[in-house]
Amino acid sequence: MRIAVVGGGPGGLYAALLLKRLDPGRRVTVWERNAPDETFGFGVVLSDETLGGIENADPEVYAALRGHMVRWDAIDIVHRGRTLTSRGHGFSALGRHTLLAVLHERCRRLGVELRFRSAAPPAAELARSHDLVVAADGVHSRTRAAHADTFRPRLRTHRCRYIWLAADLPLDAFRFEISETPHGIWQLHAYPYARLGDDPAGRSACTVIAEAREEVWRAAGFDACDEQESAARVAALFPHTLGGAALRTNNSRWDAFRTVTNDRWVHTENPGSIVLLGDAAHTAHFSIGSGTKLAVEDALALAACLEEQPRLSDALAAYEAERQPVVRSTQRAAHASLTWFEELGTYTGQPPRRFAFNLLTRSRRVTHGNLRLRDRAFVEAAEAEAGTPPGTPPMFTPFRLRGLTLRNRVVVSPMDMYRARDGVPGDFHLVHLGARALGGAGLTMTEMVCVSPRGRITPGCTGLWSDEQEAAWRRVADFVHAQSPTAALGVQLGHSGRKGSTRLMWEGMDEPLPTGNWPLGAASPLPYRPGVSQTPQELDARQLAQIRQQFADCAGRAARAGFDLLELHCAHGYLLSGFLSPLTNHRTDGYGGDLDARLRYPLEVFDAVRDVWPRQRPMTVRISATDWADGGTTGEDALRIAAAFAEHGADAVDVSTGQVVAHEQPERGRSYQTPYADRIRNVLGVPVIAVGALSSWDDVNSLLLAGRADLCALARPHLYDPHWTLHAAAEQDYSGPGAPWPEPYRAGSRKPPTGRTDGPRPRLEL
Repeated sequence: MRIAVVGGGPGGLYAALLLKRLDPGRRVTVWERNAPDETFGFGVVLSDETLGGIENADPEVYAALRGHMVRWDAIDIVHRGRTLTSRGHGFSALGRHTLLAVLHERCRRLGVELRFRSAAPPAAELARSHDLVVAADGVHSRTRAAHADTFRPRLRTHRCRYIWLAADLPLDAFRFEISETPHGIWQLHAYPYARLGDDPAGRSACTVIAEAREEVWRAAGFDACDEQESAARVAALFPHTLGGAALRTNNSRWDAFRTVTNDRWVHTENPGSIVLLGDAAHTAHFSIGSGTKLAVEDALALAACLEEQPRLSDALAAYEAERQPVVRSTQRAAHASLTWFEELGTYTGQPPRRFAFNLLTRSRRVTHGNLRLRDRAFVEAAEAEAGTPPGTPPMFTPFRLRGLTLRNRVVVSPMDMYRARDGVPGDFHLVHLGARALGGAGLTMTEMVCVSPRGRITPGCTGLWSDEQEAAWRRVADFVHAQSPTAALGVQLGHSGRKGSTRLMWEGMDEPLPTGNWPLGAASPLPYRPGVSQTPQELDARQLAQIRQQFADCAGRAARAGFDLLELHCAHGYLLSGFLSPLTNHRTDGYGGDLDARLRYPLEVFDAVRDVWPRQRPMTVRISATDWADGGTTGEDALRIAAAFAEHGADAVDVSTGQVVAHEQPERGRSYQTPYADRIRNVLGVPVIAVGALSSWDDVNSLLLAGRADLCALARPHLYDPHWTLHAAAEQDYSGPGAPWPEPYRAGSRKPPTGRTDGPRPRLEL
């Protein structure tokens, strides 16, 4: 087999040596346009996991690298003159020149042909004379660009400028320093990568990365600075870390980070094949680790798949199938971290320990639970600063909204059950909502309760427009308050708008009823699914006034039924949401046009409901903070929408996203909606309820202690386990007022043993 590797960075070199080592008969050639000792940057961070893979794949390379590694376990966070340290993290780093030299030597000994100062021929040309072309030609990959029709790349440039520099410092931790300047906020990322011989001061060679938003960078005049002037000016920005030390450069220039993704990583030529590796295939922001780490892991996977699969095509398919999910997960974490630093200004006013905890958990890969394992004292100090009682997880601290004190921060999110008859909740709703209130949540929300027969989503939706419905809901509220006295029950009022008159979810999501459809009304005559959904009528002034009164009437019934909290549903493309989004509101009257006009009707409804809802009881509003579609509601719009409802008396904003238009393209992932809640809370100072793929109590604790949310709403976990909150308390060894077990259930408040294997084990060795 003849293999061409385009690009002599760590990923390309490591792939070459592994492919040659596993099969000495392979002819492997590496093309690198630069000289052997020419590179950019300084240090490279590798995780213990990656180093373990290197050790297993090639012990000689691992042994050579190990002698140059610098290890440390601490992270220092410097903010407003104060340094907070968290330990137990574990990092390894070495110089990039050293890494390349080790890989060069190993390649030569194995018989890999290295062609330096030599630009590779086009990949398509190489594929005609080689069985496999490995494109490791970096973030600006010419190979990827030449075959964009196959790889389908997407490049996204982000909002900060950064520069790679180095210094000789006595640094023994990963260091973040925040600098607040007249032009805006700067951040420094620094870490040691080499020891300087027997230096008595314990100095290390350290990588130093300075970063700021584009507008801050320009306002400070760095866009007019050359390499040396930039280094000198950066040194003055971070006195606590740099202490006047001079900064070195190495092809150092200001750049904006680009996230690279590709739909496919493999391109089949006749007779050869081309495969992407490293930054050519993907990038991940430097704030969560090294792109070198991902490239080395790509090389390991590619070499392994070529060994395991009998045919080249199968091996390349296996490589892509193995690496794509891993990289997507890493990129989600990297994007969360990158965005956190882009929005750094929203957090700088936090108390010091909360700020430090927030920074450490920004990517959602480090959580409250594993940070507590690494550095218990650090987490307990952050909890104490936040007012969390000793021995109490953050999720079990109470929270007050107007006259209502919730016993904990867990909310059972509204979930449509489609089990009502003529809008009347029955035994199913009593058991469903009663079980979850007994299960420990601080607040249990109903499904969207519709304000009129025509405002239902499906024939199975509940309502509150009749005396019979009010009485049925009072039965549910009375049960919850009697059997779980400290639990709160909330009602969500809404109107389906253009998304009504559809089948039950399991019979066809958003599919029109086969018979018995009722007419729909909406902000504009736009069907939810063109060609499938019914086209709604554009509601006129008389109809809008009628619906506004229906909301107020239902709110009065909800108060009499005994609900503790009312939420107005202005999300997910239902009627009020349809007024807010420019994609669904094309009106030319006073209720359409700019955002202020689009807000007018939802605010009128909110005011009408607030007027009849008891003053001491809280009222919240659910919004879709983005439509996940071009031209729709943006994050900036969401801030204005949340601020408007807060000014009208909303006690909290329940921040969801999407479901407004059928062509949305959400960026799903663990807790993927929470950044929108985070921003509203920390920019506006408005209490928020975070939702969206929250599944673990560890996530809930992390969000709360970091100050990104006040309450956390979970849906599917409460379908899986009605006692999710109580079980979370038991798993954290918590027994207190934040999670009271109902008296009949107290005997089950400890997790039962599962078998003899859980018993005590004898000591069998000294």
